[in-house]
Amino acid sequence: MSAQLSGSQLRVITMKAAEFIAPAVAEYAAAHTTPPDALLAELAEETRRLMGDRSTMQIAPEQGTLLTLLVQISGARLAVEVGTFTGYSSICIARGLPADGRLIACDVSEEWTDVARRYWAKAGLGGRVELRLGPAADTLRAMPPDEHVDFAFIDADKAGYPVYYEEVLTRLRPGGLIAVDNTLQHGAITDPAAGGNVPVMREFNDLVARDDRVTSVLLPVADGLTLVRKN
Repeated sequence: MSAQLSGSQLRVITMKAAEFIAPAVAEYAAAHTTPPDALLAELAEETRRLMGDRSTMQIAPEQGTLLTLLVQISGARLAVEVGTFTGYSSICIARGLPADGRLIACDVSEEWTDVARRYWAKAGLGGRVELRLGPAADTLRAMPPDEHVDFAFIDADKAGYPVYYEEVLTRLRPGGLIAVDNTLQHGAITDPAAGGNVPVMREFNDLVARDDRVTSVLLPVADGLTLVRKN
């Protein structure tokens, strides 16, 4: 059952997009998107309580709805997630998979993924998600090159994006889809003076745009979501 969101909750979940889209438009878009259910709302609240400022690493609810839709539409059976945090995005991805589908979730933090494990169990998805703790680059490189991934979500350390992208793309089936988070960097991506992760992300965005192996589109959803389809 979908949870009803209050005005204050809507303002929280649209905060990322509202940094570069008119806040009223961002709130309107979120209000006309299928909201999270009670379990996802509970996870979001626990993440805010446990993680404090780090809770901003969690994806926005409208982004979670989009991930589920993308997995369903693509017909994915094997998915990979690079950067799991407390499990919100992995639940959304796993829910889009068929009953015999599998999600390989990659993260380095046992603390964060302990929360994820609890909520995978609550969601009845424990058998569908396989957690692999350790550096994601090593995890991906250890996967057989012929293990055909159908869908991937990249949302981890930004400096590692080019490596994660290449390792996933190598294993992605033709027609498979990669979703990459944070590609607009709070709207600062076009600011030549911006520091932090912006220069790294700008280089990554240029890399994807030049890659003739794929077709891509950068969507102004949450903090920017790039969709990449392998040709």
